[in-house]
Amino acid sequence: MLEISTYKVAQVILMSRELDRAEGEVRAFIERLAEDEQASLVALMWIGRGSFGADELEEAKATAREEATTPTADYLLGTPHLSDHLENGLEELGLSAQDDEDDLVRGG
Repeated sequence: MLEISTYKVAQVILMSRELDRAEGEVRAFIERLAEDEQASLVALMWIGRGSFGADELEEAKATAREEATTPTADYLLGTPHLSDHLENGLEELGLSAQDDEDDLVRGG
């Protein structure tokens, strides 16, 4: 089970699409997440880019915790196509952040 809400994932997705304008904002947001949320976010990105399968979520989260040698925000922000990988990861897990993204865009 993901230990981060799709709402928070949606926030990272939207902010990462605007990295040239909002890098400090997305970095601060990721840094404020709990350790379990950060590990879930990394695992989700890995699933989305095909490094792990959806059925390997727990293994991916454990690996994210074990291999966290650089700050999570640095690692994620250095990943090309971060928003796409997060969306794909949610999709692989049968989840979607689309409603949350729509709410955020509308200011909700």
